[in-house]
Amino acid sequence: MTDQKKPAYGGQAVVEGVMFAGKHTYVTAIRRNDDSIDYYEVLKPYNPWMNKIKKIPFLRGIAAILEASSNGTKHLNFSTERYNVTPGEELKKEEPASSKAMFIFSLAVVGVLTFLFGKFVFTLVPVFLAEAFRPWVQSHVGQNLLEGLFKFLFLLSYIYFVSMTPTVKRVFQYHGAEHKVINAYENGYELTVDNVKKQSRLHYRCGSSFILFTVVVGVVVYLFVPSDPLWQRVIYRVVLIPVVLGISFEVLQITNKLRNIPVLRYLGYPGLWLQLLTTKEPDRKQTEVAILSFTEMLKRDEEHEKSKIENTTKIV
Repeated sequence: MTDQKKPAYGGQAVVEGVMFAGKHTYVTAIRRNDDSIDYYEVLKPYNPWMNKIKKIPFLRGIAAILEASSNGTKHLNFSTERYNVTPGEELKKEEPASSKAMFIFSLAVVGVLTFLFGKFVFTLVPVFLAEAFRPWVQSHVGQNLLEGLFKFLFLLSYIYFVSMTPTVKRVFQYHGAEHKVINAYENGYELTVDNVKKQSRLHYRCGSSFILFTVVVGVVVYLFVPSDPLWQRVIYRVVLIPVVLGISFEVLQITNKLRNIPVLRYLGYPGLWLQLLTTKEPDRKQTEVAILSFTEMLKRDEEHEKSKIENTTKIV
């Protein structure tokens, strides 16, 4: 049975590896081309202002999404640059601290901008497609439903085409491994390959579910604003992006809390069905990498927690 009192850990699949987020740190484990495991860690920056926002419903979702986008890019870049490089052949000359800091900052900015650009495209293209059908579908409700349908088809088509590439297929396998590890941990199983392999590759808190909820929530939210004329429709769609994201995040959290209630658990099923496309069954070696990443994250998180307590004691 799931232990609801355990911390709600999350993660992200990267190229030949998995990243997990703890309370104090983000840790990625990847398998190198010589079969060895390499780790990458980024400490969570202490930001009192951001921490306060994360406690405010609807705003916390936007903060979490932007933070995940900026941080995820760093770990994805690490895995892309390292997984196929033979250990010992990396650049031996360390970059100056200032250059490395600027590089990491640039990656964070690129990650956020990429997310925002993708969200704008995902939001606006269906608007113009639905508008093209206005001679046949003129009602406000009909236009919103048609726009939502195009978004859904756009989403499925994108996932289908990217999943055809071998690299993305393997990333989707690591995505499945990430979910299996979290499910095993939350269900109280020892993190062995055999135990983890038996777990579901689907999870209620997955970002794939969140993306699907933005489609559904968007249809509902847009019912309360005009869809004609086109210029006004476009403005409302852009302005309401944060609103749709914030509400969708809360819906994701609610479905996760209801997942053990017999009838209400079905509210999260549409998101789980989408995960059948965004996750694949991992092999044993991929599962092992995910376990190593998670256990390393737990170990380092505990070390940072102890260090924080010790420093606080010294200050007092």
